[in-house]
Amino acid sequence: MNQKRIRDYGIIPGRMKPGKWNKITDVPGVLVGHSTIRTQENHTGVTVILPGRDNAFARNYVAASYVHNGFGKSCGLVQIDELGTLETPIALTNTLNVGLVWDAMAEYVIRQCKKDGVPVRSLNPVVGECNDSQINHIQKRAVKAEHVWEAIEGAKVDFEEGAVGAGAGTICYGLKGGIGSASRIVELYGKEYTIGVLVQSNFGATADLVLDGVRTGEKILEIKKKMDENQGQNNGMEASRLHDESVMDMACSCKEGPMAVSQCDKGSIMTILATDLPVSDRQLKRILRRSAVGIARTGAYTGHGSGEVMIGFTTANRVPSGTAEEPVTQTILHESLINQAFQAAAEAAHEAILNSMACAARTVGIDGEVYYGLGEFL
Repeated sequence: MNQKRIRDYGIIPGRMKPGKWNKITDVPGVLVGHSTIRTQENHTGVTVILPGRDNAFARNYVAASYVHNGFGKSCGLVQIDELGTLETPIALTNTLNVGLVWDAMAEYVIRQCKKDGVPVRSLNPVVGECNDSQINHIQKRAVKAEHVWEAIEGAKVDFEEGAVGAGAGTICYGLKGGIGSASRIVELYGKEYTIGVLVQSNFGATADLVLDGVRTGEKILEIKKKMDENQGQNNGMEASRLHDESVMDMACSCKEGPMAVSQCDKGSIMTILATDLPVSDRQLKRILRRSAVGIARTGAYTGHGSGEVMIGFTTANRVPSGTAEEPVTQTILHESLINQAFQAAAEAAHEAILNSMACAARTVGIDGEVYYGLGEFL
């Protein structure tokens, strides 16, 4: 996939080694697919994370969820918390499409189970969301069942990031947000394991953005101030970068409309964590909570209107559905070794957010304001 990610700009978040793709799909078996809708009225879509190609309903994944701030409309978290298992792929979309995506996910699993001869009398599709109404006419509810199935069928290892799928219309720190991913390698028992993270970024006040230890958001606001002062006077000034000596040079042409910024931290972030570590659902929840550290490293403080929802699963320790005739045994990580996983979750979440912004192209909002891509400033 030929996209410029955050490392291509010389910014290396954290100290741990990433996986081959530096994406959630470095966890063996995990696939990600998108369906993106771009019309005059809608910039939205759906992103689906498949833990594996086989039937998750027949053989559940150990799973956990953590709600850091509950301003969100996700489905399926209650049963994950109660049973510690995941029985469907995970879908991400916009706020008003959660129900429609849930229905399509249910239909997909029912068809899969019918083919496999597995009875279905109850089902818990997992759907997360972000509100993309600054760029997308969300009331149109443009995502349909065929988009969900398209995302599933097109799922792959080297997937696109940025303004695609569920990230087509999202905003991050007043810049264009989207889908981003990263991974980290954990070495335990003489073997390598992987922790991968995928985010749908849609949060943060511009002033709070921190990049590579620099208060980048404040510099972006200085650029906006200068652009506003020059609006209508000189619309064709040379592009600048944040590392230039003077951030007062124009960032880019402002012919399209006023540069957008976010005044407060709202809008949400969905975080999906995958691993092949042998962990219990309790341990997985502990690891998952460290994703919030990665979010904080970008500068956010978790505002009132921002829903920070995290869902995690491991491909180890599969659990057969139904009534087991024999006890299910699991191998789990010793608690004294869990720090590496904590660090990996924090680093991967941090880099995934930055990748979601670095890969996202400039987009015009509903009111004509321009949401610039982070890469334009780097």
